[in-house]
Amino acid sequence: MPDPHRKASRQVDTLLSRYSESHRHPTNELIHCICVPAIVFAVVGLVWALHPLAAFAVTVVAMVYYFMLSIPFAIGMLMMAGFFLWLLSMLPQGYIWQISLAVFVLAWIGQFVGHRIEGRKPSFLEDVRFLLIGPLFVLGVLYRRLHVVY
Repeated sequence: MPDPHRKASRQVDTLLSRYSESHRHPTNELIHCICVPAIVFAVVGLVWALHPLAAFAVTVVAMVYYFMLSIPFAIGMLMMAGFFLWLLSMLPQGYIWQISLAVFVLAWIGQFVGHRIEGRKPSFLEDVRFLLIGPLFVLGVLYRRLHVVY
């Protein structure tokens, strides 16, 4: 009987490999390591501005997907999401949507600058799943530097 965790691991490896194809330039990688978490924060913040429970619900749905792909990556994403949710709870509630929108726009500008440097279009234009894989790519960079097995 095949191990379901092994299949998930191969899927995340394949997705990360495909995502990495358009993120090889060191400057683009650095830009992504800054802008992708900022975009995650901004998206959660924009949903939070609608209603904090909606932000928790979106986070839970994303976590289910991440746990299906890889437990080590899901744990990293859970820590990131937890920090972002905590930060949002500390910010002045009346300004969250403005802060989130500004971060979102600036971070996407950064992303497109990175892809201009890379000379390749963003991966999500080929496969919308890459919007959820981008944060795993950033975690992968961090995990490799910390020698974490994923």
